[in-house]
Amino acid sequence: MTEGRSRRPGPRIEEVARMAGVSKSTVSRVINGEKYVSERSRQAVHRAITLLGYSPNHAARTLAGSRADAIALVISEQGSRVLADPFFAGVLRGVHAELAGRHVQLLLMMNQPADGEDQVAYLTGGHVDGALVVSLHGEDPLPRKLYEAGLPIVVGGRPLAGGSVPFVDSDNFTGALEAVRHLVSLDRSRIATIAGPRDMAVGMDRLSGWRCGLAERGMGVELVVHSDFTPESGALAMEELLRRAPGLDAVFVAADIMALGAMRVLQARGYRIPADVAVVGFDDSVLASTAVPSLTTVRQDVEQFGRTLTWRLLADLAGDENLPMSILLPTSLVHRSSA
Repeated sequence: MTEGRSRRPGPRIEEVARMAGVSKSTVSRVINGEKYVSERSRQAVHRAITLLGYSPNHAARTLAGSRADAIALVISEQGSRVLADPFFAGVLRGVHAELAGRHVQLLLMMNQPADGEDQVAYLTGGHVDGALVVSLHGEDPLPRKLYEAGLPIVVGGRPLAGGSVPFVDSDNFTGALEAVRHLVSLDRSRIATIAGPRDMAVGMDRLSGWRCGLAERGMGVELVVHSDFTPESGALAMEELLRRAPGLDAVFVAADIMALGAMRVLQARGYRIPADVAVVGFDDSVLASTAVPSLTTVRQDVEQFGRTLTWRLLADLAGDENLPMSILLPTSLVHRSSA
C-alpha cells in the first residue's frame, strides 16, 4: 500500500486557528515564537497543532523556539536556463536587497521535475521558514503541496492552478497592450507576435494584451508563434513568421531575450529595423539597451518584483494581518530605436 499517496493532505493554518479559536496571525505568532500572545491563546494553539498533527516537522521545530532564519527561492527551470536569462538575475538581486540586514539566509533551488517529492520533503522539513516559487509551468502542484503542509510561500507570477496561494506579478496584459498601441501609432498594419510558452501565465497574459490591442483596431490576430524565452527559440519563431507573412511590418516579442534572436534573423534576411519591421520586446533587461539597434521594450522592474515577493513572505512570517493575496506591479513602455 502506498500510504504516502493515499493520505489526506495535512491540515492548514486556517484549521489550527479555527480549532484554537484564534486568528491565523495569532497561530503564526505562536509558531514563530513571537511575543504579545496571551498564555491562554498560546496553549490553545499548541493543543490544536498537536490534535491536528499540523506540519509536524515545521511545527515541532518552531514550537521548540527555534527558526531556520532562512528562506528558499525556488526557480522552476533548469539551471542552464536560469543562469542564461537576466530576468532571474534581477529577481535574485531584488530578493537579496530585501533581505539585507535581516539576518536571514537565502537558499537557491532550481527545480528538476523528477525531484518534486524530495523537494517538498526538504522544504517542509525545517530547513527554511518559507519559500518563494518563481517561473511556474502549467498547474505545477508544488505551491499547493507546500501551502497544505503549512509552509508560508509566495509565488512569483499568477499561478495557473489558482487556489488561495498568495502571488506577486507584473501587469503583463497592460504592458503588452501598450506595446501594440505604440506599434499601431506608427502606422504598422501587420503586427505579429512571438508569444511566451502556452503553459505559463506570463505568456498567456502578454498574448492576451497583444490580441486586445489588435482587436481595438479590428486587425487580425493570426500571426502568432509560441516560444520558450530563449534567443534560439526567438530566432526560430521569427523564421516561421517570415515564412507565413514575409510582408509583416512589426512584431511584439514577449521577452527581450527572444527579441534578440528575432532581430538577428530579420537583419540576416535584409530587413531594416525599424524601417521595414518595428520590434518591441518585454522586460527592459540589460539586453534591450545594448542591442543594435537598441530595443524598444516594456519595462517591468524585475528587482522590485523580487523585493516585493520577499517583503510579502517576510510579512507573513512576522504574522502581519490583512496582507493582500495578490500584488500587481505596474509596467511602462521604454522608447528606443527599434520601434
